[in-house]
Amino acid sequence: MELAIFLLFAALALGSAVVVVAHRNPVYSTMSLVVTLVSLAGLFVLLGAPFIAALQVLIYTGAILVLFLFVIMLLNIGREEIGAGRYGQKVAAGVGALIFGGMVALLFWRTYGRRSPGALTPDFVSLKALAQGLFDDYLLTFELVGLLLLVAVIAATVVARRPEPAERGGGGDASGEAR
Repeated sequence: MELAIFLLFAALALGSAVVVVAHRNPVYSTMSLVVTLVSLAGLFVLLGAPFIAALQVLIYTGAILVLFLFVIMLLNIGREEIGAGRYGQKVAAGVGALIFGGMVALLFWRTYGRRSPGALTPDFVSLKALAQGLFDDYLLTFELVGLLLLVAVIAATVVARRPEPAERGGGGDASGEAR
């Protein structure tokens, strides 16, 4: 039964990840990313890490994706029109995907080719070990990511701000209506 649940979550995560990349509407891509991240949380539960799964749902799905969706809707990004000059991009993306797939296959072969991985120990997935690593080794990185997200939201707000008629050089009156 556990294998069937794993395969369900894995197929759901892979399928929705493909939709994230392939769909032309950014809102639909963001909603597919929600499905991907919730599926990954299910996989974390199957690995015996329910705290990481809860963090996945709360932080990534609850906060980061709401931020992404807010920025997408604030910028009012529409559907991208495909032009005739996109053939080279598709070929380059295909070659890049093949190289990436080969590198991942090589990584798995070197890691798991000769021996089987050991079982997860309680110390490896404990909350204390996670907190120790996060606040000792990766504290600066954690704070920089938060600062980067703040700067991204401020930049998106500035880019999406519509100028007032007086700033555009339009002949509007004080109420903002053009004559």
